[in-house]
Amino acid sequence: MLEGIIRESIGKKGTKALRRDGYLIANIYGKGLENIHAAFKENEYIRTVRNKDTLAFPIKIGAKEMNVVVQSYEAHPLTSKLLHVDLMVAQTGVLTHYHVPVVPEGDAVGLKNKGLVHISKPRLRVKAAIENVPNSIVVDVSKMDVGDAKMVRDIAKIENVTFTDADRVSVLSVIKAK
Repeated sequence: MLEGIIRESIGKKGTKALRRDGYLIANIYGKGLENIHAAFKENEYIRTVRNKDTLAFPIKIGAKEMNVVVQSYEAHPLTSKLLHVDLMVAQTGVLTHYHVPVVPEGDAVGLKNKGLVHISKPRLRVKAAIENVPNSIVVDVSKMDVGDAKMVRDIAKIENVTFTDADRVSVLSVIKAK
């Protein structure tokens, strides 16, 4: 379980001091809950997020334990070092928006024809309760040739989950390699 601290000072000076000590700044929020200004050890946070099996993962801030989902993050434009992360509390039974990763499955026919599988939308936005949200959306690309594309409307519907991206948005395609 990832453990963090509550930030007393939310100003620029306190934030810089925490970052200098190896902390990642985080905001934790949820529907009907008070916002929590927190900080995590950067290396522990990265290790936890990379090794998680589900969309939601447990954290402990002070005496509170909760499951959270990464909603957004901010990275330095040159060094790609994480600067800030927004975490949303995953409340059971509450309908809200989540970003679910897209995973291509199979070998596309277009790969033999000098093609390349291009994921144009790595995460799809869905609206559902956390207990109904899948860990990933698997898209079969085995019958796709160069020039073919899968749109949001082509993805199989999931029970109790609504895709909020437009139907005409391309999720992945097989493009000609240069």
